[in-house]
Amino acid sequence: MHIVIVGGSFAGVTAAIRTRQNFKDAQITLLEKQAQIGFIPGALHAILNKQIKRLEEAYFISKEELQEYGITVILNAEVQSLDSNQQQVTYQKTNQSKKINYDKLIIATGSVQSSYRIKGIQSHKIITYKSVEETKTALALVAQNHRFTILGGGQVGVEMADSLIRNKKKVQLVESMNGILVKYFDQEMLQPLIKEMKSRGVHFYFNETVREIEEIDERLLFKTQNSEITSDCAVFALSVKPQIAYLDDQIRLHEDGAIYVDRYLKTSVENIFAIGDAIQTPSSLSDESFYISLANNAVRTGIVVADNLLKPQTKFIGTARTIGTKVFGYYIASTGMTETESIFFDEKVASIHMTQPASLFNKQATISGKLIYSVETGQVRGAQLISQTNILEKINTLSLGIQMGITITELAQKDYFFHSAWSPIYDVTNHLGLMKG
Repeated sequence: MHIVIVGGSFAGVTAAIRTRQNFKDAQITLLEKQAQIGFIPGALHAILNKQIKRLEEAYFISKEELQEYGITVILNAEVQSLDSNQQQVTYQKTNQSKKINYDKLIIATGSVQSSYRIKGIQSHKIITYKSVEETKTALALVAQNHRFTILGGGQVGVEMADSLIRNKKKVQLVESMNGILVKYFDQEMLQPLIKEMKSRGVHFYFNETVREIEEIDERLLFKTQNSEITSDCAVFALSVKPQIAYLDDQIRLHEDGAIYVDRYLKTSVENIFAIGDAIQTPSSLSDESFYISLANNAVRTGIVVADNLLKPQTKFIGTARTIGTKVFGYYIASTGMTETESIFFDEKVASIHMTQPASLFNKQATISGKLIYSVETGQVRGAQLISQTNILEKINTLSLGIQMGITITELAQKDYFFHSAWSPIYDVTNHLGLMKG
């Protein structure tokens, strides 16, 4: 059996290793369009934040390490087309067109930073950084320019604002919604962070959408419905899109362009599977799926797909949409639904807020939390945390609780360690469960 995997990032590499574990005798070939596999797209932040010094450190695996699993890796191989009837992929390598046949195909080509809705978005002064070459260009642009406009207030945009401010740049952020990180947080939870961002010089343009970008005398002019904003350079931090232009019309797509897959990650075509940023991800909270680009989802789909190549046997359990990061001195984390978006679910929910000291002996630092739960069943549906103390691991506990269907009463009794030097009397995750009236 010849298994071909297209894409050498988190999803593709994970799928390749897991597939080798499941199929000892299979021929496995991974195609990657870049010169190396395993590049970490967040490398730009890591370098600007001085977490790493060189791009060479920004890889989670090498070609040689993957070959040790008995996997054939073909680099600089950009897929041009797919013939699902002939079970054949055509790719370009060193200016030559080549073909490869498969018995099973796993599509893991990820996403691309692009928007067809904004005129002028292709300017060379718009920073993107999902590939090595884009990141090299981005580092040069950051070094050469002073005033930046960030397009989008999601996780990428807020982390980029933090990195640029650390590097003493001027930052203005344009967001079409009425706040930042709106997919993950109710805005009252983020007021300390927004206040801190403003105090450090970030200028917000909320409820504004960039419609057109012009280059004028080496500067950029952004036209929104309300404003004209100028800067030296800009950062693309809008939602990414699946990178699947090579597919044939046999493969069913969602309206947003993501590949349709069933719960076993199989596409609408026999012997073709899709994972990572190429697909919509099922929700852990409903029967719906949505497009969300998260590395943890990419890795988990890479694990699951290898179990289903011969027959459907392992369902992908979906995502609670769990994130965590540190920006402007605050650790912030979220999982599950927000209270704001609960109106889109056919379920009545209630919410709880609480603030407590970070530990018994550190009453100066506090943790603020919010829990969203079902009024009818008491099951936890979402949680958000913010603190200047590292609380990131606690969101994993809450995420697991949501996926396991934990109720708010059970959460109050969750087993936890206690140590007076490191813990408060009640762990914050238990405390949230105790707050129900």
